[in-house]
Amino acid sequence: MVASNDEVELFFGLRVVSLYGPRLKPEQKHLQGIDVVFVDLPDVGCRVYTYIWTMFLLMSACEDLGVKVLVFDRPNPIGSQVEGPLLEKEYYSFVGLDSLPLRHGLTIGEIALLFKKRHFPRLELEVIPCRNYKKNQLWFDLPLPWINPSPNLPNFYSALCYPGLVLLEGTNLSEGKGTTKPFTTFDAPYLKIEKLYTKLKELFPEQNWGVVFRPLAFEPTFNKWKGKRGYGFEIHVTKPLKFRPVEFGLRLLKLIKVEYSEFEFLPPPYEYERERKPIEILVGSKEVLEWLLKKDSLDFDLDLSYTLKEYQLEISNIILYEE
Repeated sequence: MVASNDEVELFFGLRVVSLYGPRLKPEQKHLQGIDVVFVDLPDVGCRVYTYIWTMFLLMSACEDLGVKVLVFDRPNPIGSQVEGPLLEKEYYSFVGLDSLPLRHGLTIGEIALLFKKRHFPRLELEVIPCRNYKKNQLWFDLPLPWINPSPNLPNFYSALCYPGLVLLEGTNLSEGKGTTKPFTTFDAPYLKIEKLYTKLKELFPEQNWGVVFRPLAFEPTFNKWKGKRGYGFEIHVTKPLKFRPVEFGLRLLKLIKVEYSEFEFLPPPYEYERERKPIEILVGSKEVLEWLLKKDSLDFDLDLSYTLKEYQLEISNIILYEE
């Protein structure tokens, strides 16, 4: 988490009001005299990615003051697939202020419509949809260059792995920050590559998961294990439509928790949350947390699909695009 301050933009000399630092929600003085606020943000299809929550708080402030919100929609780079768990209210935080699954399957414009439906009925909202876009397209199906939505998501595959590998932020495993391949690598000094490689191939066969692993060793230049050699793997997604990043991330954590006594869940703070452990607000489900935290056997009898039926029914009438 690297906060930003208010500043003056260099090219046009415009005032920039930070919504990720001294405040998370615009104040009344910031919206005075404004008729409409444009939202043009690149979401990556994951509930934990905070741009949608900045939009949520902006929508709340604009509804209070009668300011219109206009969202320029963008494609969801990881497509329309949905993976749980669904966020429960007791785990609300800045990485989830409303009940969404970790992989939500919506564009940012569709999320804005969902937020209005649930919370902001008086808000004047307009969404400008994408042209020539199909709901089930992944980023590499589109004739568009990849522009980093933030520094640690440098390519499509980092975004695809993000809904699962972001869970590592709540642990003492490195998720690859401080390297050139964040969210497609993981490591720690205590991992034993040869033994773990065998376990990973057994647990995630390529024909079922669309993923293979490359053993590696590296020293992060910042973040966890800075300057210390760690051992781990690069994740190569060979079949993006088969890969289920959320379930992958949960199973990976369970495996390493059981196999390595050095594994730890980190304490707060995390993303402005100072009471709950990061893993609690990242996972956001009591049942899944109990499975992850309390059981020490390698059981993977975890079915996340049943929690999503009501969500999928709810979003069916705010979808803007055909499959």
